Amino acid sequence: MARTAVIVIDMINTYDHDDADLLLPSARAAVPAVVSLLDLARWHDVPVIYANDNFGQWRSHHGEIVETALAGPHADLVQPLKPDEESLFVVKARHSIFYETPLGYLLGQLGVDRLILCGQVTEQCVLYSALDAHIRHLKVTVPRDAVAHIHADLSEAALRMMERNMAAEILVTDELRF
Repeated sequence: MARTAVIVIDMINTYDHDDADLLLPSARAAVPAVVSLLDLARWHDVPVIYANDNFGQWRSHHGEIVETALAGPHADLVQPLKPDEESLFVVKARHSIFYETPLGYLLGQLGVDRLILCGQVTEQCVLYSALDAHIRHLKVTVPRDAVAHIHADLSEAALRMMERNMAAEILVTDELRF
């Protein structure tokens, strides 16, 4: 049976990195749409999976990652979209949500054939994850208002590439159908 999953990419974040000052305004703008998307997914009983960087902390687990982000200076961006008890969590170490993670296996167990990708960074982790989903024959949807970027021009190019080269559906959160 075909099923959709929402993947939240790298939104559990301390924003303690070189590009944070460039990313923060876009992340701030994306949070309301991500929250709306999470509410919609949970209302429709769609699995929500957080795929989050471990920030080089190889002893970290999802609880520690969430706690660290909530204790950081930008907790206001994390608090509204933190995982609930039903959310699933995959720790990643590189750009793609699939690279060296159990996500492919998890999606197979859930019967998922469509991913709705949200989070950050559009021109990096979202783009690479969309490509990896596409080569795995998964349908990809990206709500443009629920992704954050470092460089607006590269973000627009990435969204165009996903739409044109990967047959991704690019829309806004209000247009989503589950």
